[in-house]
Amino acid sequence: MKTSIITGRDIFKHLRTEQVDAIAKAAEEVTYDAGEVVYHRGEPATFFFMVLEGQVSLRLPQDEGVSLQIDDLTNGAIFGSCVCMQLDKYTLTARCVKPTRLLKIRSAALKGIMDGDPILGYTLQAEISRAYFLRYIETMRKLQAIVQSVPIEAA
Repeated sequence: MKTSIITGRDIFKHLRTEQVDAIAKAAEEVTYDAGEVVYHRGEPATFFFMVLEGQVSLRLPQDEGVSLQIDDLTNGAIFGSCVCMQLDKYTLTARCVKPTRLLKIRSAALKGIMDGDPILGYTLQAEISRAYFLRYIETMRKLQAIVQSVPIEAA
C-alpha cells in the first residue's frame, strides 16, 4: 500500500515514518459497489476503516429487516472497530450507498502502534474519540427531533 494514502489523512498526521510504514503493512485499499455491505452488526470487529471516496451508511438493524440510519459517512470519515474501547464485535452495519473506496486497517496493528508509543496513542485516541463522540451527539440530535415530532395526548 502507498504510504501517501496514510500520510495525507489528518488523523495520521502525527505518525513517524516507521509508524506510517507499519500501518501501510497492516492496511489495504478496498472498493465496494453501491449496496455492498462492509460488515454486519455482530461480526468480529477486526478492522478500522476510513472513507477515501464514496459514501457509507451506518445502520442499526432491527427485527423484520427494518434498520435505523445512524450516520452517512463521506471522505475522511472513520468507522469500524473502535480500537481503543476493545469492543470485539461491530455494533452497527456498514453499507455502501454508492461506489466507495476505503482504507481498511487491521485493528490489532493500529492498537499495537498506539500501545508502543503512548503519546501517539493518546493523540490518536483523542482524534478517534472526538469523531465517535460527534457522531453520537448528532445521533442524539436526530433522535430528539423524532421524539419531539411525536404527538403527545393528554390523559
